[in-house]
Amino acid sequence: MNSAAPALTPTTRSLAWCLHLLVIGLLALAAGRAVTDGGPDSGWTIAVSAACILVYAVGPTLPCVRRSRRAAALWLAVVGACWLALLTLSSDAVWVAFPLYFLQLHLLSRRAGPAAVVATAAAAIAGFAAHQSSFALAMAIGPALGAAVAAAVVWGYQALYRESEHRRRLIEELTATRADLAAAQHTAGVLAERDRLAREIHDTLAQGLSSIQLLLRAAERVLPQAPQNAARYVDQARQAAADNLAEARRFVAALTSPTLEGSTLAGALDRMCETTSARHRITARFHLSGTPTPLTTAHEVALLRIAQSALANTVQHAEATAAKVTLSYLDDHVAIDIVDDGCGFDPAHRPAPDPETGGFGLAAMRARAQDLGGTFTIETAPDHGTTLAAQLPLTPPADTKPEACP
Repeated sequence: MNSAAPALTPTTRSLAWCLHLLVIGLLALAAGRAVTDGGPDSGWTIAVSAACILVYAVGPTLPCVRRSRRAAALWLAVVGACWLALLTLSSDAVWVAFPLYFLQLHLLSRRAGPAAVVATAAAAIAGFAAHQSSFALAMAIGPALGAAVAAAVVWGYQALYRESEHRRRLIEELTATRADLAAAQHTAGVLAERDRLAREIHDTLAQGLSSIQLLLRAAERVLPQAPQNAARYVDQARQAAADNLAEARRFVAALTSPTLEGSTLAGALDRMCETTSARHRITARFHLSGTPTPLTTAHEVALLRIAQSALANTVQHAEATAAKVTLSYLDDHVAIDIVDDGCGFDPAHRPAPDPETGGFGLAAMRARAQDLGGTFTIETAPDHGTTLAAQLPLTPPADTKPEACP
């Protein structure tokens, strides 16, 4: 009934109403017995019983009694004083001691509650003995046993309440933890999808646009002297734009790469080398080593994208005249190697990725290989060409989540 007491639930609220009705019923019983007996103090008994009922009924309706332990203790003291007055008038008031035990243990502190119960039990025993004009041990058994039962019930309820509150807090913590975990998984999924989309855009649309730009620049250079060559470059740029448009449409529709549709990985790599040789001043050749074995779509897309990105880097930066793409099927893994005779670079002094100048290709290739449990290595030096090698296990590790295909 106050801030220190356990909060009422529907069940405990019903029990509280039962306790209120019990108190009022026992007080009404004492008044009724006084009317029936018609003794000399019956009028006073009825008046004091009515006063007890009134004081008891007013207490639970006062906000201060519900919120303050001190106000509740004061109200309980007034109820106790009325009960003592009634006890001096009627022996029937001794039965009211039993519900008072519950109120005292529930409303008072841990120290004051048991002390009040003991005092109430002693008063009940003394009052009943006074009305009987004698004392016997049996007179003390009823009030004492009632006090013990009330204490056991209240303390048991409090223990159950504490355990229930502990479980409730654990459930709330678990719910909050699950919500945090779900939010973290959602964030991780968003970041992973963002990273995947960045790699796909870099290896497809961005590389295609770079190829178109190189072809149009070549057409611009030869246009005054050789218009027919310029027309050929423009036609190749138009074809590259058409290919990238198809790539973008498949990308949006979340389908497999159009390069792999109706073809094997080896066939797609061979056509890619032929297209690169036809569009740019470089001779790109494809070589297949080993016996082809079925690969997952994630493996095929990763190997194709690595080769596309590597050849695009060769065309744009390496100033190479020849490049070789080798697809190797080995016992427990598949590998792809891209070798060019270009100018090479110093791996320790690579420029940082920049939205204007690029530089995301090598990181994207490495990420693709690592996502499938594979490795990615670079062998290069200034003026000594470049070799890129990626190896993927034929059976990805159990904890590796295959990359979704665009």
